[in-house]
Amino acid sequence: MPFSSDFHNRIDTYETRRAVSYQLPDTPTSCYVTMRDGCKIAVDVYVPDGAPLGAKFPTLLLFTPYFRRFKLKAGSTEIPNPNTVKFSDYFVPRGYCVVVIDVRGTGASFGTRDGFRSPLERQDSVEITDWVIAQSWSNGVVGATGISYLGAASDFLASTGHPAVKAIAPLFSVWDTYADNYFPGGMQCISLTHIYDDLMKGLDQDKREYLKNYKYYASPDFEGPMPVDEDTDASLVAEAVAEHQSNFRQTDFMADLSYREEGLPYDPDYSSATISPYSYSKGVREDVAILSVSGWMDGAGYANGAIARFLTLDKNPRHLILGPWDHGARIDVSPWRKDETPSFSVLGCVLRFFDTYLMDTDTGLKDEPAVAYYKIHEEAWAEAESWPPQDHTLKLHPNDNAQLSQVQAKGILSYQATPETGTGFETRYERISGLDSRNYYFDWQGRSDLMLSWDSAPLVDDTVLAGHAILNLTASFDTLDAGLFVYLSEVEADGSERYITEGILRALFRSEAVTPDTIKINWPYRTYHRDSAKPLIIGKEQTIRIPFLPTAWTLSKGSRLRLSVAGGDKDHFKKVPHGKLPEITVNLAQTHLVLPLQESVEI
Repeated sequence: MPFSSDFHNRIDTYETRRAVSYQLPDTPTSCYVTMRDGCKIAVDVYVPDGAPLGAKFPTLLLFTPYFRRFKLKAGSTEIPNPNTVKFSDYFVPRGYCVVVIDVRGTGASFGTRDGFRSPLERQDSVEITDWVIAQSWSNGVVGATGISYLGAASDFLASTGHPAVKAIAPLFSVWDTYADNYFPGGMQCISLTHIYDDLMKGLDQDKREYLKNYKYYASPDFEGPMPVDEDTDASLVAEAVAEHQSNFRQTDFMADLSYREEGLPYDPDYSSATISPYSYSKGVREDVAILSVSGWMDGAGYANGAIARFLTLDKNPRHLILGPWDHGARIDVSPWRKDETPSFSVLGCVLRFFDTYLMDTDTGLKDEPAVAYYKIHEEAWAEAESWPPQDHTLKLHPNDNAQLSQVQAKGILSYQATPETGTGFETRYERISGLDSRNYYFDWQGRSDLMLSWDSAPLVDDTVLAGHAILNLTASFDTLDAGLFVYLSEVEADGSERYITEGILRALFRSEAVTPDTIKINWPYRTYHRDSAKPLIIGKEQTIRIPFLPTAWTLSKGSRLRLSVAGGDKDHFKKVPHGKLPEITVNLAQTHLVLPLQESVEI
């Protein structure tokens, strides 16, 4: 059972009382580490200042494709390491060495990226770890962390089984790159692909004109990747960047991965599984501690990734934190937030975790519930032993009078999908590609007007949703394929519409499958394999279960819950099918919405 929590206060108290015994060095030392194939990988090393001679520390590794450091113009006061500065600045004074690595084919490292999260990077991480534990400042204990790409790199390192790796904290990162990121529900998120590709051009190829749209990398004081200490004339970094010109292109690469786990046309062994942590998860030793952190507006499915990691690695010491955050917890996404900057210290939470498992400190963490989650609108934390945090569900039925109720309806209702439906450009999808979103779904009002929608009666009590809602849609279509986009909104008593969450499914992939041991999820699972793709039969009813992205949201007394169905999101997703969008004819008697509730209620 879930229960109210002082989780936020516990983290604040721990962080306040935790000793800060060292200083951050003015600059890190940097060098090249040579890999098995001769490729030189650039690393920055931050060792705590003020330690006794010969002191040894646990080390945190951060593997980044976003530059370990930028070279700055003379006299600049810019932060040279915007991607990782928060980690080095925070952990080094608290007794951790931090090593930041330009992954192969990026920054000052040599090599060429042959794909997104190349398997070569996973092999490199073993050799980097070997190098780290051989250094005089290392006590032989290693952890890994980071946000997004860096978080997945933590998973990859742990999956190698390296004996020095004792704990990882993948933050805001995927478990399945296909379903959690680029193809949620089998639908290609084309906005992410194109925006991220421009970012890669700006960084990998040092084409700085592409960086002007990315707040964290747009400074005119940035002059490409920082050379390592030995590269005094910057000739080596110039050679490395020259090699990066042959890096893969994200738009082309992702187009070749439209079927999950199907290899590239020229390399059958290189697939979406190759670039996803789940496919290597059996290599993670059971004694490796894992902290998974995500937020309710964390991209296309990163919260699913955090939950899937937690549920799958169920023999490991593991913890799951789900907060009111976007990708990287840069913004508190709640419409009722006190400030856009989150008040919760994610780094304090990560510190307590690493102190527990890398420094063997009794922090009390091991005695606490494994899951902490934040309830938006109620603006409160809760805790539970697992996910979902409760067993209560409520079934609501749509009727032909635009209402949702517990009474099963009869008849049919038709809706012609329109290509004009969209979600705007302050959504969960912008931040994951590096854009600076701050007011999430502020313009949601009226967007459901073009959708097929049903509203519940005004709620008689506050009602807490916590988990994955599921729409059981029974409908026929007049096209051979369809993109199905479903939304939940809270319509407050004054008529204000608040986006809660959404679900996406390409009808081609409507067939469900048994979950594999590497993805132990408790919501409908699809393989998205080529042999699972079945065209619709025009006019024939299909029952399709569409899971919504997870949430914890308290609907206020007097508000209505709105369910909306659309045939596209023109702002983010590929149009399916290419021509006329479908007319969707809903069998009302066989369609219902299943809500995960904290307590049993009537609506």
